[in-house]
Amino acid sequence: MDPELEAFIPLFPRADLTDPVAERKNLAGLAAAVPAPDTTGMEVEDRTVPADPDVPVRIYRPHRAQGAIVWLHGGGFVMGDLDTEHPWAARLADGSGAVVISVGYRLAPEDRFPAALDDAYATLSWTAEHAAELGIDPERIAVGGHSAGAGLAAGVALRARDQQGPPIRCQLLNQPNLDDRQQSWSARNFTDTPWLNRDKIAAAWRHYLGSAPATPYAAPARATDLSGLPPAYIATAEFDPNRDEDITYAQRLLQSGVSVELHQWPGTFHGSQAILSAEVSQRQIAELGAALRRALAE
Repeated sequence: MDPELEAFIPLFPRADLTDPVAERKNLAGLAAAVPAPDTTGMEVEDRTVPADPDVPVRIYRPHRAQGAIVWLHGGGFVMGDLDTEHPWAARLADGSGAVVISVGYRLAPEDRFPAALDDAYATLSWTAEHAAELGIDPERIAVGGHSAGAGLAAGVALRARDQQGPPIRCQLLNQPNLDDRQQSWSARNFTDTPWLNRDKIAAAWRHYLGSAPATPYAAPARATDLSGLPPAYIATAEFDPNRDEDITYAQRLLQSGVSVELHQWPGTFHGSQAILSAEVSQRQIAELGAALRRALAE
């Protein structure tokens, strides 16, 4: 474990997701304690995407931005909102120079799959349709997210391919939740890792899926055909139950002819980039922004 990160482990809450409402409050408290991002160089606006139901979004618009990303927060499908994601969405906009459209998608267990995916896909379609209004190139739109949000982004990319939806320039997947089966080595063995462990992931999938079987749009690792998907940047953490399924997904994308940049961060754990004082966290956040900047500029 990175020594700068290890010092903070005792301070991390031992959330188990048995009470989603309580855990949402806990996450809101953690997010509020994160140092506020500098948004002086961008416009920040709350909007609503017309859908059924309407989807709240927060748009971060740096000056002279040409591309955009539909960005989906983490939280195990059950936690998180526009406010908890504010520190990270703003930093991504600043680091990438792209318009970041942060999505307040519906949460489980009140709204199970495919509610969150429908909200994300509606936002992608809206972004493409309103590119001129947003001041962006409709050919420079990415999807991405962290954790459960990254899994949603991968599902959106699959759905857009299958339904001939809006073109996606790249998928930016940070420590994604991709596989409900939890059969990889890291998923089976990381039972006591900080913040995220095997039991917590299992609970998240139960809340998200209920009794319904997982489809590839819910758990993209289940997709049998990964060809024709957008180029991917995938970041993994060493002590993360998701690590091996993410690396396997990256390899399968490569074998399907999809360009992939895979970055495995040693000494880190799931979500540890929230510890902003750590040098490795600063590099992780900077690299996400740089990867998005590169993808939208190519």
